[in-house]
Amino acid sequence: MGHPSPSSLARAALLLGWICCGLGAWAQEARWPHQPLHLVVGFAAGGPTDLLARSLGKRLAQDLGQPVIVDNKAGANTIIAADFVAHAQDRHTLLMGATNHSMIAALYSHQIHFDPVASFEPVCRIAATPTVLVVGPDSGLKSLQAFLDQARSRPGELSYASPGLGSSVHFAAEQFSHLAGVRLNHVPYKGAAPALADVMSGQVDASFASLGSVQGLIQSGKLRALAIATPTRRPELPALPTFEESGVHGYSADAWYGLLAPRGLPPAAIATLQAAVRRYAQSPEALAGFQSQGLAPALLCGPPFAQALAAESRNWSQLAQQLHLQNP
Repeated sequence: MGHPSPSSLARAALLLGWICCGLGAWAQEARWPHQPLHLVVGFAAGGPTDLLARSLGKRLAQDLGQPVIVDNKAGANTIIAADFVAHAQDRHTLLMGATNHSMIAALYSHQIHFDPVASFEPVCRIAATPTVLVVGPDSGLKSLQAFLDQARSRPGELSYASPGLGSSVHFAAEQFSHLAGVRLNHVPYKGAAPALADVMSGQVDASFASLGSVQGLIQSGKLRALAIATPTRRPELPALPTFEESGVHGYSADAWYGLLAPRGLPPAAIATLQAAVRRYAQSPEALAGFQSQGLAPALLCGPPFAQALAAESRNWSQLAQQLHLQNP
């Protein structure tokens, strides 16, 4: 029997190298994550999305054995953060998303270079918080009925602040205006902090904020709440009536918070993330944090979350058309 030729040995060595490289890549993917995770937040530090991201990141680091770096890329109604994650190539960059994400297509579809639904793998929705109508502490408005009376007597004069055009606050306010039959003056800001600061000082009359962003301000007396968009009163604010019992029927405007990954993250990595998020969302420390921040558990993972995100995106786009909301 003859000896293998040099060319045969070379081909065998090359094939063995390919096999080893393939096995190495497979093993690396199988141990995902194999480098630090980059958790991007589309809001400034200190808000409910950021606080939830840092709490989740701490648990993910413990469970997955890799550091989690929270990166605040605020601005452009969360579009900057979403664009960054949609185009990430390292398979270790994630997005701490919120309701704003499902609203991007409604007003910005011609200005973005990603699809808010198709460019992402929805991992899990984690928590939700209802909308609260708030006014400044020195406002003469003491009830939702007083707010409505003034809005109807001065069409287009009563103002509300939002973190920006197309934000969840903007849509919540316009949805309310449509249901209540009033016309309000929208004053957009470049973030929630300056918007709420001007409501507290009386520069703007009101805001339709998420409970998670204003619960502490309400409890400290820096803002006065007039109504909350929940079926029943919340135990944290038992004296605060719902919109329903105050006469505005069918108004619902919850804000959600959840984890998304760029499209193409391997199914095994998605499953690893989902398991870790479930453990986090059901943990006593997470539940205690939710309560202190005005959040409620709203765990929804995988295809059901993906379907909900797609449905919301369609609904917000239809609402924008129905209410003639435009991006100037």
